[in-house]
Amino acid sequence: MQELVAGVEKIRLDSEADVEQQRGARALPFPGVDSKLGTGLWHFWSVTGLAVPGVQGPPRHGGAKPAVCKHWMRGLCKRGDGCDFLHDYDATRMPECYFYSKFGECRNKDCPFLHADGTAGCPWYDRGFCRHG
Repeated sequence: MQELVAGVEKIRLDSEADVEQQRGARALPFPGVDSKLGTGLWHFWSVTGLAVPGVQGPPRHGGAKPAVCKHWMRGLCKRGDGCDFLHDYDATRMPECYFYSKFGECRNKDCPFLHADGTAGCPWYDRGFCRHG
């Protein structure tokens, strides 16, 4: 049996010509934005505090740390002060317990994770006027 293969070497797509000519390519707005850590843009934010057109908001690494570091809890965090997570035990910022969220119970008496009830309370019941009870 003979195999037929169409020759596609001579077919040229419009996108190939655009790539070769680099249509739409512009210079970066700030030098250093394309560096390893993007420190040029973050430096601009820290110095001026101004918004940059085409850039979504301020850096996300500032402000309060979201949760307790799971590696720090085991004594294995290698980032130290550079870690994006808390290195203090705060029960309100603990990650949710896997077993409690998955099975509805946790048998570990000393479990450091958050055991939050996933069902939200009725705001009308809290006010004392819920018609469902």
